[in-house]
Amino acid sequence: MAVEVTTRPHQLIASDRVEGTAVRRANGDMIGHIERLMIDKISGKVSYAVLSFGGFLGIGTNLIPLPWGRLHYSTKFEAYELDIEDDELKRAPSFRADKDFDWGDRSQEVELHRFYGVPPYWGGF
Repeated sequence: MAVEVTTRPHQLIASDRVEGTAVRRANGDMIGHIERLMIDKISGKVSYAVLSFGGFLGIGTNLIPLPWGRLHYSTKFEAYELDIEDDELKRAPSFRADKDFDWGDRSQEVELHRFYGVPPYWGGF
């Protein structure tokens, strides 16, 4: 009998399975969920996860671009874990759900990486 490839454990996950995944703190408290991933077209690597945070039924929701390296997958919670305090999260660079982040503006990306203290995916500061 052939083993279904989707039942074997592996390190890869489809992007549509990441979208909607919960983001929690180390203690399990819910922060939000992953709205979308931003992938570098040249390298093919995930650069950012866009966190949906706050609001109610999509109203007043903020989207927070997070450098992918700030998230860690927790098998305990089957969610992505983010070590961030509420006050830091509220100060994080964000945009409204009805607007979009200007991904073509490298200075905004630099601001993101400085805020999180993570080197940019393209190298250097």
